[in-house]
Amino acid sequence: METHGAPPPPRRKRRKSRPIEAAAGPGSLPLVRTTLVRAFASFEEETAAKRWLEGATGKDEATDMLVTEALTALNQALHAHAVASGDPHPQSLTPERAVAARLGYGSGQQVAVGEFSAALEVDFRTGVSRRRLRDEELRPQERAAAVLGGRETLEACETLLLRARADLDAARTREAALQLRVGLEALLAELPHVLDDPDHDADMATLGSRRDEAVNLATSALQGELDSDASARVADLLSLCERVLRRRRILQG
Repeated sequence: METHGAPPPPRRKRRKSRPIEAAAGPGSLPLVRTTLVRAFASFEEETAAKRWLEGATGKDEATDMLVTEALTALNQALHAHAVASGDPHPQSLTPERAVAARLGYGSGQQVAVGEFSAALEVDFRTGVSRRRLRDEELRPQERAAAVLGGRETLEACETLLLRARADLDAARTREAALQLRVGLEALLAELPHVLDDPDHDADMATLGSRRDEAVNLATSALQGELDSDASARVADLLSLCERVLRRRRILQG
C-alpha cells in the first residue's frame, strides 16, 4: 500500500487559524494505491502472462471475479488492522469507491513496489444504464434527506443487518451469524405491520418460523467456524431479511 500526494505529518502543536480566500478551491486529497500480488499463481514466461491478462479482461465475469478477490483480501487486511489497533471505525472498500482498478502482471521486483510490465484498467459501470444509475443514486439521497429532516427514522434492524452483510461478504461467517440473530429479532419486532402487502406478510411469517434457526446458527458460531451448510443457511436467512427491507424501501419510497 502506497499513499501518493499525502500532506505533511501534523505538527505537535496546533497551529493558529488563518483566513482563506472565498474563491479558494479545496485542497488536494491523498490517493492510496494498493497492489495485491497473486504470488501463488506465477507464470513461467511472459507469453503465458499475456494470455492470462487477455482472458482476465476479455470477459466481465473473469474481471469481476479477480477484482472481488482483490477487494476481499484488502478488506480482510483492513479488518485485521482495525481489530489489532482497537479501531471501532474500520474502512470497507467496494469497486464503486475505487478511483481506478487495474489488472496486470510484472516481475517480482516490480509488483513488490506496485509497478508492472503490462496492465489494463477495467470498468465496472459497463452495461448499466444512466437512468438506472441515476435512480440508484437518488433513492438513498431522498431517504437520507427524510431522515435528516425528521420525517423518517432508521430502524435498528437496518444497521444490524448491514453489519451482518458486511461480515458475510468478507467471509467472516461467525460474526455474520451473530449479527444476523439480533438483526432478525429486531426486524421481527420493528416491522411486523409496516406494509399492507401479502408478500411482506408471507416473508415475515417465514422469518418468524425460522427464528430458532437463527438462534441455533449463532450458538454454533460461538463454538467455532461454521460448516458450508450452516454458512449457506446464514446467507439465505440474511437474503430474506434484506428482501423485506428492500421491499419496504421500494413500496414506501
